[in-house]
Amino acid sequence: MALFERPPLETLAPAKDRWTPLYLEHGRLEVDDSSVKWIGSDGLLCRLPVATISALILGPGTTVTHAAMKACAESNTPVCWTGADSLRFYAFGLSPNHSNDMPRLHAEAWADKRRRTQIARAMFKMRFPDGDVEGKSVKELRGMEGLRVRTFYAQLGIQHGVTWKGRNYDRQNWDMSDAINRSLSIANSSLYALCAAITCSLGYVPSLGFVHDAGTLPFIYDVADLYKHLTSIPAAFLTTRQDPMDDGELVRKLFKQRVEEERILQRMPKDLANLFQTSEATPQQATDRPPSAIA
Repeated sequence: MALFERPPLETLAPAKDRWTPLYLEHGRLEVDDSSVKWIGSDGLLCRLPVATISALILGPGTTVTHAAMKACAESNTPVCWTGADSLRFYAFGLSPNHSNDMPRLHAEAWADKRRRTQIARAMFKMRFPDGDVEGKSVKELRGMEGLRVRTFYAQLGIQHGVTWKGRNYDRQNWDMSDAINRSLSIANSSLYALCAAITCSLGYVPSLGFVHDAGTLPFIYDVADLYKHLTSIPAAFLTTRQDPMDDGELVRKLFKQRVEEERILQRMPKDLANLFQTSEATPQQATDRPPSAIA
């Protein structure tokens, strides 16, 4: 068995040029013949070009070898773990970054209370272009966000003919959740995995959030909120309209389509650069198209 050879750094695709995340469950990830391969429980074998995938999302019933994880790390390809039917986002494997410039920049911005508030306001402005954020505290921004998001959920419920009773689910008993809440959880878990993959590959620090501050991944949740109204939320409502009994396959497919249509992989690095005012920033706050207002 040949060992996976580490690809030269200059040959690795940047995050913006990679494929959308790949979800795998019930199988084994290993290295053979100098490549990473997936062996499904049905015996299906598939070789994976890990150096061009933005993230590998592993669901229940998966096992990985040490060599496979090493190959993913050397290809700067994060691996994320989700629960049954992707209803929970558990963890991610941090890929080594080749520079500590971004972690230092992120930490400096977070440690400066004034800059931290400025970035939180900029995040809110990206999602709600017509919102008045001047002079608003982070607590006030959270209140404004909650009102607008609830309005957006209600609007999509009417648009898709889906009964919306609010974001309500029990982590200990997913079966008690209604179809739309299950679909939202699945789609959001995929979005968290994607955001973890991109932000970590760029060198940002997952634990230093600007709007969120609890848990171990507040910055991942900050970034995910910038794109939920473009990706996971509409995918969940459309799924519930088309197939209320979906087991997760359809909502992941529609989420992937939304990610591709909205060019999230291309937009996210530039949007984050704008927030932190780095050299990758573009003249406009949005990248290829302006973010849609959700209220």
